[in-house]
Amino acid sequence: MLFRELNRGKCKTYLIACEETRSAALVDPLRERIDRYLAVLAYYGLKLSAVIDTHTHADHRTASFDLRELVGASAVMHRRAPAPHIDRHVDDGDEVAVGSLAVRVLYTPGHTPDGISLLVGDRLLSGDTLLIRGTGRSDFAGGDAGAQYDAITGKLFRLPDATRVFPAHDYRGNTSSTIGDEKRLNPRLAGRSREAYIELMNNLGLPLPDKIQEVLQPNQTALDDDVLRFPTLAEMNQVRQRSAPEVDAALRAPSPPLILDVREAEEFDGELGHIPGAVPVPLKELPARAGELEVHRDRTIIVVCRAGVRSATGAAILTGLGFEHVANLKGGMVDWNDQRLAVERSSHRDG
Repeated sequence: MLFRELNRGKCKTYLIACEETRSAALVDPLRERIDRYLAVLAYYGLKLSAVIDTHTHADHRTASFDLRELVGASAVMHRRAPAPHIDRHVDDGDEVAVGSLAVRVLYTPGHTPDGISLLVGDRLLSGDTLLIRGTGRSDFAGGDAGAQYDAITGKLFRLPDATRVFPAHDYRGNTSSTIGDEKRLNPRLAGRSREAYIELMNNLGLPLPDKIQEVLQPNQTALDDDVLRFPTLAEMNQVRQRSAPEVDAALRAPSPPLILDVREAEEFDGELGHIPGAVPVPLKELPARAGELEVHRDRTIIVVCRAGVRSATGAAILTGLGFEHVANLKGGMVDWNDQRLAVERSSHRDG
């Protein structure tokens, strides 16, 4: 196996390559370093087969979408990742083949709902779940400190102590650690109960990442911010949320809401299907096509996407355009399917 960190900075991108087949994967690539990655691949004579993001990043633009288009690599993320154009959605225990190498997926939410760690040989790529002498923040973008503690102590800390840890970020000049060292020396975790960890993480008082407005929503939507004026975080935080059971009950009421699905066309009839009667308007087209919804201005509109993130953007856009009765389907079609509620795919209906 060929294994290298390519950025030599605070944000880490890892190359995993099978020396026998010359197949390679990049983990957490940065958009501004694409030329460097292509040069490294060419130097070693490698073919990029997969680009894997361990979570939806808030501090840099991902290169996954660009590399997918440039070299035909498959984009891989967790099933709760909000972005479109992901070729393979993975979950806990799945494996991603890189030539003859098997990269095992561990679902480790907490920093974000779609967080994963990757185990290949004796190396753990821990994303922003477990850092060297720290952990990824859990106070925005759907973070959950309790889920993070459970993922670290219940999954990562059960790996052999000699397992080497390679995080997605490091701010102190470290390159790697071990599971054993992090159990003993990580100040956020060593000797700390779940309740104490949650209390700590909920009171860190950290500022938001630089350029979060320009980075997070484009990574969530695979749209450049010159295509769409994204709502501010304050506007996003004002969006009303409705659970899948709540929306299902509302659809059975005498005056049901309009279901507005803002996913891409291929997703609408894809693996998750769509809610019966949903109206498809891709997010990138929503501002220009909002006039089509004028007849529904006095009706409740529930905005839907894959994981409830793009749809929150859509709901905020509609609210900004004067629609007063708008809510977001929390957890999107992933939660809707997990609840085994009715869906349609193409010309047939399930449920």
